Amino acid sequence: MARAALKWGVRDLAREADITAATVTRIESGKTAYPSTVDAIQKAFEAAGVEFIPENGGGAGVRFARATGNEK
Repeated sequence: MARAALKWGVRDLAREADITAATVTRIESGKTAYPSTVDAIQKAFEAAGVEFIPENGGGAGVRFARATGNEK
């Protein structure tokens, strides 16, 4: 969901998180990942202005923490 909100492709996320595109695809298909890889992805999203919000009865999610120029 965060990748779509930023209008990032698989390669964009891979570049920003310093991982391979194959790793992004593997994780998005439901495969497990090293905690350090998940951390790198989260940090890349947060650096781009995405805020992770906890489950609060409606489920966990993401939102823009600040204006990034990507929202319409």
